Amino acid sequence: MIPVKVHKISFHPPSRSYAVILKEIDSERCLPVIVGAFEAQSIALALEYMETPRPLTHDLVGNIIKGIEGKLNTVKITELKEGVFFARLEISGDGIGKRSIDSRPSDALAVALRLHAPILVADSVMADAGMMPDIHKDSDENLEISEWVPTRSSLEKKLQTAIDKEEYELAAKIRDQIKELHA
Repeated sequence: MIPVKVHKISFHPPSRSYAVILKEIDSERCLPVIVGAFEAQSIALALEYMETPRPLTHDLVGNIIKGIEGKLNTVKITELKEGVFFARLEISGDGIGKRSIDSRPSDALAVALRLHAPILVADSVMADAGMMPDIHKDSDENLEISEWVPTRSSLEKKLQTAIDKEEYELAAKIRDQIKELHA
């Protein structure tokens, strides 16, 4: 598992939603996770440590974990299936033992930020969907999601999948993307 932090939230025009950019702690590699507007707002509030007059849903989840004297040990983004990310909340406590709870990544991230829990991404997920900043840009601080490029390993995996499915037009496009990375 790869430790990451929430780097920023960016508007994603093609889907009219938001991308939470998770940045690998010891690398430049990032993972964009598309989330809805409500979840993006909740994550932004947690990033800014803003208090709300009444608990929001993600505050409630954190309060329940604390209320049963549990601890959120980690949030793990475990899988990517057909473009959908899967996550788990790893919780433990004297009265409940160890539990692994299925979650949408957006909700898991919002809860993790509130409870200051580590966020981990499976190696396979980062290999499949990880991105690097466009090397032609000076700084990644102001890059929009469209200015990030897939990693070589994620493109190679997509190329092999396209070949296996005999989608040769797609394979040619992916091959060209791989060549552009070396240009």
